Amino acid sequence: RARGARGSTDFLTALPVGSPPEMCTLATAATLRYTTVDSPIGELLLLGDSHALRGLHMQAGPRPMTVASGWEPDAPAFTNVRAQLAEYFAGRRTAFEMAFVLDGTPFQQRVWNALRAIPYGETISYGKLARAIGRPMAARAVGLANGRNPISVIVPCHRVIGADGTLTGYGGGTERKRMLLDLEAATLASRTGERCGRG
Repeated sequence: RARGARGSTDFLTALPVGSPPEMCTLATAATLRYTTVDSPIGELLLLGDSHALRGLHMQAGPRPMTVASGWEPDAPAFTNVRAQLAEYFAGRRTAFEMAFVLDGTPFQQRVWNALRAIPYGETISYGKLARAIGRPMAARAVGLANGRNPISVIVPCHRVIGADGTLTGYGGGTERKRMLLDLEAATLASRTGERCGRG
């Protein structure tokens, strides 16, 4: 396990791979750690504590996250998430395996958990997502919750689009939403082509 200057472990390898959020209930008083990572969609801010990832924010988007004075820089704590993100952006990973926590209201958590069920490379409308959580008349509220997703990319809010196929709003900016969707479509097309070639 990688250790930082403050003796911290990589919290994304300190728990079983694929740990669900229920395994990672965190005390709000826990010291938060952060680091930044460059990516094809700009700088990403990663935020977590000694147990799990708690945030992934697009710093080049219209709503960058401000680093709070009490947060501690700790790049080694995020070694595994950085590696998985690099694989994702290189088209070598279609699912993430890490411990994370989604902090929000019960309604927001229902929306965010439903986002995790959207297959890689596919999209659904806000209305369909509302129906999926049993709130068919709450498409607008679903859209607002989608926009407040604290862990972008890994919890794929970019896969939700308008009923007419338009990208509509996105916390990281619609151009980044398009980039993520294009990346996933290209990865799937490439894998399909490889299978056809072997056939």
